[in-house]
Amino acid sequence: MSAPVLTRPRPTATRARIDARLPWWALALPTLAFITLLVLILNPSDAHAAGSDPAITHLVERVQLLLARQP
Repeated sequence: MSAPVLTRPRPTATRARIDARLPWWALALPTLAFITLLVLILNPSDAHAAGSDPAITHLVERVQLLLARQP
C-alpha cells in the first residue's frame, strides 16, 4: 500500500513577494568607505607613510588629469 503524498498549495503572488529592504547604513557605509579610499588614492600627498613607487604616482597623476579634463 502506498502512502499518500502531501503537496503544498502554490503561494499566491502576494505571499511569494520577498521584502528585501536594506537599512540606510547598508548602502551608506560601503559608499563612504569607497569615497574615502578614492580620495586618498587621488591625493597621495596626504598619505605620509606610503612608499614612493614612481609607476603608481604616474598612474594617479594620469587619472587626475583625465578626471580634470571632463567637460
